[in-house]
Amino acid sequence: MEQLIHRVRRSQSEPEGALVLFHGRGADESDLFVLLDLLDPDQRLLGLCPRGPLMLPPGGAHWYRVQRVGFPDPTTFHSSFDLAALWLEAVSERIALPTDRIVLGGFSQGAVMACSLGLGRGRPRPAGLIMLSGFLPRVEHFDLDPAAARGLPIAIGHGVHDSVIGVEFGRDARRRLEAAGAKVLYQESPMPHSIDPAFVDTLAPWLRRVLASPRNVSPEGAGGPTP
Repeated sequence: MEQLIHRVRRSQSEPEGALVLFHGRGADESDLFVLLDLLDPDQRLLGLCPRGPLMLPPGGAHWYRVQRVGFPDPTTFHSSFDLAALWLEAVSERIALPTDRIVLGGFSQGAVMACSLGLGRGRPRPAGLIMLSGFLPRVEHFDLDPAAARGLPIAIGHGVHDSVIGVEFGRDARRRLEAAGAKVLYQESPMPHSIDPAFVDTLAPWLRRVLASPRNVSPEGAGGPTP
């Protein structure tokens, strides 16, 4: 699990699953670490927060270079995506948990990485996704898979007053994912580009339900609109 620097929060006993949170632009592996206890107060899950591999202006760690909101720079996106995919594979093997017992989540750039790793064509299907102030990316030579979204629990939270990634991106993600058959929990908050504590309170029981459900199996050959 050494491809990406990361922090680990242990579970109280044998983990029932894992929660992986990806930070936003210019932050690091400690930025969302406090959310692990808020989302999983009983510490039933193993929690992990990796650090983006890129160091770019204006500072801090990044997952990709921003060239236009909604359209990550292809070169840096693919580089980070490949590293994160290898890291997740190593995590799953080392903790002996299949991917369908792992929930992926993140804020801003981290939400983009979480949904890309969870919904990218050919990727293993996670237990669920949490997208906080993010978007479904459009990147050259990268495709989201509509079959991966079918029946998948996905929580989306976005601030109405977000001036960094406008709320229209959250609304677009909701529309496209619901059209693809995902089980979407969606909430808008009267906030800027930040995480709503009230939505975190909603996510804690949602997360328990997601991992209490039978393992998510993507219907073979499932089609539907492209997310």
